Amino acid sequence: MEQFFSSLSSFLWGWPMIILLVGTHLYLTIRLKFPQRYLFTAIKLSVTKDKNTPGDVSQFGALATSLAATIGTGNIIGMATAVSLGGPGAVFWCWMTGVLGISTKYAEGLLAVKYRVRGDNGEYSGGPMYALSRGLGMNKLAAVFCIFTALAAFGIGNTVQANSITVMLNESWHIPPLYTGAVMSVLVAMVILFGVKGIAKVCSALVPFMAFFYILGCIVILFMNGAYLKETLSLIIESAFSAKAATGGFIGSTIMMAARFGIARGLFSNESGLGSAPIVAAAAKTRNPVRQALVSSSGTFWDTVIICALTGLVLVSSVIAHPDIDYTHGATLTKSAFDKIPVIGPIILTVGITTFAFSTILGWSYYGEKAIEYLGGRRFILSYRIIWIIAVFAGSILNMSLVWNISDCMNALMAVPNLISLLLLSGVLVAETRYFLWNNNLDEETEESGLTETGECQPDISTEKKQF
Repeated sequence: MEQFFSSLSSFLWGWPMIILLVGTHLYLTIRLKFPQRYLFTAIKLSVTKDKNTPGDVSQFGALATSLAATIGTGNIIGMATAVSLGGPGAVFWCWMTGVLGISTKYAEGLLAVKYRVRGDNGEYSGGPMYALSRGLGMNKLAAVFCIFTALAAFGIGNTVQANSITVMLNESWHIPPLYTGAVMSVLVAMVILFGVKGIAKVCSALVPFMAFFYILGCIVILFMNGAYLKETLSLIIESAFSAKAATGGFIGSTIMMAARFGIARGLFSNESGLGSAPIVAAAAKTRNPVRQALVSSSGTFWDTVIICALTGLVLVSSVIAHPDIDYTHGATLTKSAFDKIPVIGPIILTVGITTFAFSTILGWSYYGEKAIEYLGGRRFILSYRIIWIIAVFAGSILNMSLVWNISDCMNALMAVPNLISLLLLSGVLVAETRYFLWNNNLDEETEESGLTETGECQPDISTEKKQF
């Protein structure tokens, strides 16, 4: 089974998925007239409260929860794996994927708010499943998306993250996995039993802290490697477009290898196009879909354009500065780079991986919950949360290699229905963007049509909305 899912994962995350996702990024970037140019507006809106507007959590709370789910071990260990397999040029392609992915994350956030519904408990629900069902009438495809999301949540969003924490704490401070798993299960229970408001509140406090702490560590390493930064940047750019042997301890890799592993890591890191982030974007308090779309798009900027890029610079500059570092293994490369900071380097790495992984568990718990709610209603939510807590403990003490590969497959399969909704509803994206953003109506509050107290939704499959 492990060999089968490993092969399937390699295929799904190979060139077909890369071309599909990057192609969507490019298409939406051009169709929406480069929404990246509104980045500063997006960042400003992310810290601006939309008072007396419909929603469950603040715009920043929704963004923080999304970032909690995306900023994980992939930003640290995953980036190192991309560099070890694709060479320094992978850093450039990862960064470019983040820049282009801003458009897709914007589109996902817009559709999430546009087609969200309010349940009989007063809470909002949205995401690709509602864009598919309400916007296109594709109820079966919406259910398929939810099935893959629920399966992926228990893997990449739960057990493997818990396992990463216990392994790191055991290796660094010799804390038994049994103790770590028990404490972690209690902490997760204390948060998710309060629903999205509890998750958003914790993530709003945790995400800025963990990001600042990790970024500070990266800046310290870059300062220590300051004499090599110019060479580092030149090597990254040259390796991205040249197949000749690299310098500074690296063995040259092909352009295709650099592009494949850099793009794949960028896509996997920021989740633009997977359809996970818009699930929480739908819960945001916002006066119109475009405002939250802009806020959502800033998440890809922080995740990939900033954190992944910083990690890449740290790794490449460390290998150049210290040619004896083993760059052929991702985990070893990251550890070696942070070990160069006297005393506190290993602590920064341990705290970074621990907080990143824990926040991912919280963010993905909400994604899985909403998928289960769509499939079976709220009567299963309490059972789901209990199973989620048990899974955290199980992931702490079990071998996760098989689960990793299964989760990778489920993540890739999530993307397909989501990309279908983005492409078929691109006419809606353009119409909403034209009215609110291009015509300067960003402060206008829109009336949400189609909401029902029971959460039932009526499909809207007009020709205009299906038009490309």
